[in-house]
Amino acid sequence: MILEYAATVVAGYLLGSVPFGLIVGYLWLGRDIRESGSGKTGTTNVLRTAGKTAAAVVVISDIAKGMVPALLGRLVFENDGAAAAGAAAAILGHVWPVFAGFRGGRGVATSYGGILGLTPLIAAFFPLLLVIPVGVTRYMSLGSILGTPVAAGAVVIAAAMGSVPWPFAFYAIFVALFVEYQHIPNIRRLLAGTEPKMGKGGDRPATG
Repeated sequence: MILEYAATVVAGYLLGSVPFGLIVGYLWLGRDIRESGSGKTGTTNVLRTAGKTAAAVVVISDIAKGMVPALLGRLVFENDGAAAAGAAAAILGHVWPVFAGFRGGRGVATSYGGILGLTPLIAAFFPLLLVIPVGVTRYMSLGSILGTPVAAGAVVIAAAMGSVPWPFAFYAIFVALFVEYQHIPNIRRLLAGTEPKMGKGGDRPATG
């Protein structure tokens, strides 16, 4: 069992560390995308800086980073705890990637990939939690800030009802707390009215 946890955690972290946003930034713009906008490698900064096509490539790739270790634990090892641990490690790899100087993104897409690999039926409804607030306000970060805890609550309720294993709920709680922590600067800018809306702000120097 220990080896199963070790395998999924190591695989998750290394896969999470693959900096797809950084790679796409160089392919599309010929430079480090972290030099602009939020200074991150995630989908939001890629969208602001490199456009919709580049952002689509990044979001699909980053979702896969979280989904693969979850499926490895579930389907190969048949170990729910290892699956959740591997998905969590992928988030840490995305945020602090060993292959990109430990400067990555905020982990939202990779977090969703983990949920998709762990509980695909429940995860199918989660994009609405992002799309609705973003569509209304045009603040990409607000979708993550509001949608993630609601999504986590849905997984916890499902676990309490016996529909999903508790390790998946613990993963969802970790994701909610971690994503909120990662978005503290965005929350401050939203309160101050200085948060850039979707598609804007990518041409300014990175602010962190």
